Amino acid sequence: MNRSPVLPAVEEKPVYVNRMFARIAPTYDLMNRLMTGGQDQRWRREMLDYCNLPPRGTLLDVGAGTGDIAYTALQRHPTLRAVGSDFTYEMMAAGVGKIPGVFLPFVQADTYALPFADNSFDAVVSGFLVRNVVDRVAAFREMARVTKPGGRVVCLETTPPSNSILGPLFRLYFFQIVPLIGSIVSGDRQAYAYLPHSTVEFPPPAELARMMEQAGLQHVFYVERMMKAVAIHVGVKLL
Repeated sequence: MNRSPVLPAVEEKPVYVNRMFARIAPTYDLMNRLMTGGQDQRWRREMLDYCNLPPRGTLLDVGAGTGDIAYTALQRHPTLRAVGSDFTYEMMAAGVGKIPGVFLPFVQADTYALPFADNSFDAVVSGFLVRNVVDRVAAFREMARVTKPGGRVVCLETTPPSNSILGPLFRLYFFQIVPLIGSIVSGDRQAYAYLPHSTVEFPPPAELARMMEQAGLQHVFYVERMMKAVAIHVGVKLL
């Protein structure tokens, strides 16, 4: 299948994605709420339920952006120690101090080379990150490396538009309405044309689950939400 003209070539993707997220950082949270009707916040809370965090546990939010998942975790678990990491400085800068009274440290890092020791975190989470990386198995393998034995890697992602009766409606929304909203809110139609196209070329949930298994995670399962438009994947590190 030919690559969509909206998407960058594989070798250009890291730089392209970094610059894109830097541009849309100031309005990223607002666009997430608008695109999902606020459902993204519910999905993040459900992700954290699957993390099975112990008292005074530790959590790493990879590709944290402005830290939505990690901030939610800290609000729910006041004794938790959480860290947000992201490749794009501007996204993290937009997240610093955004929840008054809640401190979240950010670390700029490459998903393939996280600056943490083996077996550091009780759970490692990512939200809408994996579709933006080139080597997804390597990304999951690195997340598993820094997860403690018995800990969990939890991933929230959009799924390719289905061939169900609702498929045409989703495609209309993703390819026409989302870029229009993005151009109005962020002034960057190109970024919000990239995001839907990155979903189309993203693996379906069952294939993504196999990638997590290839990365060494076990007992992998997933749940689909928003009429199968998004999926939450969970894998356990046993060794």
